[in-house]
Parts: sequence; structure tokens; C-alpha cells
Amino acid sequence: MLGFIVIAVIGALGFAAYNFFSVKKRETGTELMNEIAGAIREGADAFIMHEFKVILRIAIFIAIALFILVSWYTGVAFLIGATMSQMAAFVGMNIATIANVRVANTARKTRKIGDTLKVAFQGGSVMGLCVGGFALLGLGIVYLIFGYFLGQTSPEQLIIESNWMGVTFIPFAMSVSGYALGCSLIAMFNRVGGGIFTKAADMGADLVGKTEAHIPEDDPRNPATIADNVGDNVGDVAGLGSDLLESYVGAIIASITLAASMYIDPATPISDALISKMLSYPVVFASIGIISCVIGIAYLTFKNASDKPHRELNISLWTSAFLTLIGTGIYTYTFFKGIDVSSVGFKLGILSPWYSAVLGIICGIAMGWIAEYYTSYDFQPTKDVAKASVEGTALTITQGMALGMKSTFLPVALLGLTIIFASMIAGIYGVTMAALGMLSFVSATVSVDSYGPISDNAGGISEMSKLDPEVRKITDKLDSVGNTTAAIGKGFAIGSAALAALSLLTSYIHSQPVAQSGGEVGFEMILNIINPLALTGAIVGGALPFFFSGMLIEAVANAARKMVQEVRRQFNEIPGILTGEGRPDYKTCVEISSSGALKEMVIPALISVLAPLVGGFIFGADFVGGLLIGSTLSAIMLALYTANAGGAWDNGKKYIESGGIEGLGKGTSAHDAAVIGDTVGDPLKDTVGPSLDILIKIMSVVSLIGVSIFGKYNLFNLLFK
Repeated sequence: MLGFIVIAVIGALGFAAYNFFSVKKRETGTELMNEIAGAIREGADAFIMHEFKVILRIAIFIAIALFILVSWYTGVAFLIGATMSQMAAFVGMNIATIANVRVANTARKTRKIGDTLKVAFQGGSVMGLCVGGFALLGLGIVYLIFGYFLGQTSPEQLIIESNWMGVTFIPFAMSVSGYALGCSLIAMFNRVGGGIFTKAADMGADLVGKTEAHIPEDDPRNPATIADNVGDNVGDVAGLGSDLLESYVGAIIASITLAASMYIDPATPISDALISKMLSYPVVFASIGIISCVIGIAYLTFKNASDKPHRELNISLWTSAFLTLIGTGIYTYTFFKGIDVSSVGFKLGILSPWYSAVLGIICGIAMGWIAEYYTSYDFQPTKDVAKASVEGTALTITQGMALGMKSTFLPVALLGLTIIFASMIAGIYGVTMAALGMLSFVSATVSVDSYGPISDNAGGISEMSKLDPEVRKITDKLDSVGNTTAAIGKGFAIGSAALAALSLLTSYIHSQPVAQSGGEVGFEMILNIINPLALTGAIVGGALPFFFSGMLIEAVANAARKMVQEVRRQFNEIPGILTGEGRPDYKTCVEISSSGALKEMVIPALISVLAPLVGGFIFGADFVGGLLIGSTLSAIMLALYTANAGGAWDNGKKYIESGGIEGLGKGTSAHDAAVIGDTVGDPLKDTVGPSLDILIKIMSVVSLIGVSIFGKYNLFNLLFK
């Protein structure tokens, strides 16, 4: 196993370094372009460092709590996970702020979409490769710390262990769960903080600049335009990268913890040889996926790209997916060959987990297509949202809400079928492998997603630098393709989050090990759904994502309100801004977004950690089990609704701006209505939706770590039992 991890990590991080420096050595353009790019980079760096200081204090506190209450290695693994996630986010955001001006300059000099695409994709690939590389690097370290190397996983390390409180748990499951929690916590802060920052700036720039002053997007006269471009980096690059790294790790960890739980369950007699393979198989599967992504990304990096960006990106993505399928299929056959797998429910023989992973890949692709259908203006649903803008703002909002609600059914039905068939093929372990299958080529997915914000920034720099309009047309073409790929990426993230959360919930239900007489290991199953505590937990859990989402939307609104007031103030008080004679105060707008994000991000992020712990220590394990069921179900629906409604409003606006409705372009009342629809959708698709995915996984992991304690020590048991 170690060999695969080493090859994958060296390949991913080495290739990321090559692309980083290849992009960095390119020319940066005119003095004005460099000045604007420097302001964006300075704002992004300042925010990420301030955010890091906030996260560091909270992470150290949680690590100490884990060290004392659970075990030292859970606390250490948590810090490793947090470090890997933050490193990926930092490197990815750093290259994004370096690449944006170089993409704009390439478009300025060559006037070729293919050449510009190549630079933008190289920049995005650094984020993608770092996501896979750092995730596996940290997981490899965790495996090595506890003696899991070279595929020789020791089942003895899955024995029950007790801490000073007399609580029993599975050591290895606790260590990998701690690692997943570290990744998830950083992802939550980056997504929430970055989402608040970027959407406050975006809404401020749009509501005043577009609808009141009627100036173009990214116009240098708009004081919020630098903050808007900074937000693209901290939210859509750093936030996106740590988000999908967390999803990726969560899918791997779900498989590992479930296998560990199955091993100690007397009802599932698993041989030592089989459990060793089941524990290491997900990690090797993921490693093969990363190696495949390196090849797929290299395709576009080293060739002369055509002027069809959508086709080139798809070839890179599907090459990664195809090689992953072939490589993991061959490995699965050789890895499990000669092992009796009947005891764990592998109904189709040794290839059963691979078949389940294939189902996950198919489900992810289909969910991506569904997301594209509902959010791209190439299709009727988004065109209908755009056409509703002709009748005014109210109908724009109404049509977008209707689209978002209807768009939840097909993905959920697809997820249900995937769960059913994956479990039929390989039991609940098959469901975890379906989640991992969705994200097995995550480096390619993130590379394609991250190139979009870089292209968007390049367009902003070209606009503010007053370059030839042809340059902006090239970057806008790349950005429009990026919007579609981002919607597909969100489909993958939501689907994998649902499957991973279900797997972690199953591990939670089977997570009460009991030491019996004679040294035997017993097993106590928790969560009786007809238990009033479980039912109450499910009701409370169903409400929790709504409460969480409301806090995020309110946080964005508070920051956006200050931004709107500041932009209006500058238009009124600084002479000559709108005539181009005065210079806006960009720095103040960046500070407003930054302070608003840092102030508002802590409480929503901590809810995901505290909700299961507070519920568990008051009402016990049954209540938390219900809490996980209710929150997972409502969060999936909300995430789909917010992502698709927000995407449709955004692209409906772009459809009008592209001239899709004859005679109703920029500056018309229909465009104003569409802009307002877009601003309503901004916090939904870029703050709420992605954060809900992380919410349910953090709650599941925290519950899994804490159940050994609150399952035994809780106020309800103390008072009534």
C-alpha cells in the first residue's frame, strides 16, 4: 500500500510544483495589469492569514480536547488533517492570484482561446493536484504512525481499547476519524469564511454598480470590484479546494471505519487476511485515481490546446476517469484474488467493491449532467428563468425557486438507486466505495473547477486594465465554460457527501464495542428509530440545516449591506469616480468583506461540531443517531436546491447579457431583474450549498468519535435510568 501512496503523492505534488513554476515564469503584462493583480493578491493573502489565526486557536483547543477525552493519537491525527487541508488551500489560492494576470496577458498577446485555456488550466491544476496529493500524504502519515504500511494492516490494532474514563473504542478508527475531522473543520471555515467574503463583495458590486450606476461588471470605477476578485480566490479556489479535499478524505475514511466496525461485530465473521485488505483497499483505490489524474491533467498541459475549451476539459476529465476505472479494476482483481469474500456480502465475487465504485462514478456523472441541465442557459429551465425577468424581479425569484425545488427530485432518486444497487452488490461497504468512486478522480475535477475562477479574475483584470475588448471576450468564453464545470463539480460533491454521510451513519450505529468476560469482544448496536429520543433527534436534525443556512445567509447579508453602503458613499463623496477622473478606495471594500467574513464565520462552523456533542451529552446516543438522520436528509435537499437555484439565476443573467433575449441586454429593466435574481442566488450557491455538504460530514465524524463517551455518560441516563 505504501508504494502506491508514495507514487501518487510524489506524482501529484511534483507535477503541481512543475505547473506552479511554469505559470509563474510567464510574463505578467502592463504596469496597470500588475498593479491590479498585486492589489488582488495582497487582499487574498491578508484575508487567508487573518483567517488562519482564527482557525489555529480553535484547532488547538479541539486537539487538546481530543487528546484528553479520547486519545493522544486522535488529537495528533486531527492536527495532521487540519494541516494538510490548510496547505492545499493556501497553495491553490497562491497560484490563483499568480495565474490570473498571466492568463489575461496571454489572451492579450496571442488572442487565442487555446493558449489562454492552457495557462488557466495549469493554474487550476495546481489546486487539483494539491487536493489529492496532500490528502493522501496526510493519510499515509496517519497509517505509518500506527504501523499500517506495505499493505500489512495489523488486525490486532482493531482490538478494543479503554481510556482513563473507562470508555471503550477502536483505536485505528479513532485515528482516521480524527484525521477526517481535521480536514473537515478547515474546509468548513474556508468555505464559510470564503463564501461570506466573496458573496458580500459580489452582491455589493452588483447591486450598486450594475443596477444603480449601470456600469459593467469589473469596471474599475466600481470600488467593490477588487474585493469581488479577491473573493473569487478565497471562496471559489481556497474554499473549493479544502471542500473537495474534505469530501475526498471523508469518502476514504467512511470505508475504513466501516470495515473496522464490521471486524469487531460478531455477526460478521471476517478473517484477518480479508480485514487487512478491506482497510487498505480504499487508500490504494484513491492512489490509483490520483495517478490517473496526473496523466489526464498532463494531456492538456503538454499539448497544443484547441479553441474548444469545453471539449479539451472534458477529454482531460474523462481520460482521468477512464484510467481510474481500468487501473482500479485490475488492482481489485489481483488484490482480492484467492480471498473468501462471501462473509462480508460481496455478492458478485472479488470485484464487488469495484462494481460499486463504478456505480458511484456513473451516479456522479449523471448528477453532474442533471446539474448542468438545470443551471446552464443552453437548456430550457434556465432560459425560462431569464425570460421571467422580462416580467420583473418577483417572477425571476419565483421561477428560480421553482426550478431549484424541482431539481432536487432526480438527483435524490438517482442517489437512492445507487445506494440500493451498491448495497446489493457489496453490502454497506459497497455504498462507501460508491462514494469513493465519485471522488476517485478528484484532482481532475478540482483542476477543471479551479480554472474557472482564475479565468474570471483574468477577465476582471483585463476590464480594469482597459485592454482590448477582444481580450475580455476570450476570458469570458473560458469563464462561461467554468460555470458549467463548477455546477458539475457541485453535483459530485453533494452526491459523495450523501453517500459518505450514510456510510458514517452506519459506522455510528455499529460503534458501541463492549468488552465481555474472558477477553471476548461484544457488540452493542445503537439507534432504535421508534425510540422517542431518536424520533426527536430526527426532527431537530431536520431543522438544523435550515437554521445553519439562515445564519450563513444573514452573515452574507450583513457584510453585503455594509459593502453597498460603502460603494454608495464613495460614489456620492469622491468626485469624479463615475466619470473616470477620480480613483475609488478599493482597500476599504476589501477590509469590509474581510472583517465581515472573519466575524461571522466562527459560530456557523462551530455549530457542526457542537450540535452532536451537546445533544449527545444531554440525551445520549439514540438522540444523536436521529439527529444525523434528520440533518442528512434535509441537508441533501437544501444543498441541491440552493446550488441549482443559484446557478440558474446566475446563468439566467448571463443569458440576457449574451443577447439571448432580443432587445433586452445590459442596462434594461429585464437585466436589472436578472441581476437581483443573481444576487439572491449568490449566497445560496456559493456559501450555503457547499457548506451543507461539510456540515453533515463533520456532524457524522464528531458523532463517531464522541459516541463512545456520550453513549455511556449523558444527562438523560443519569436522571432517568
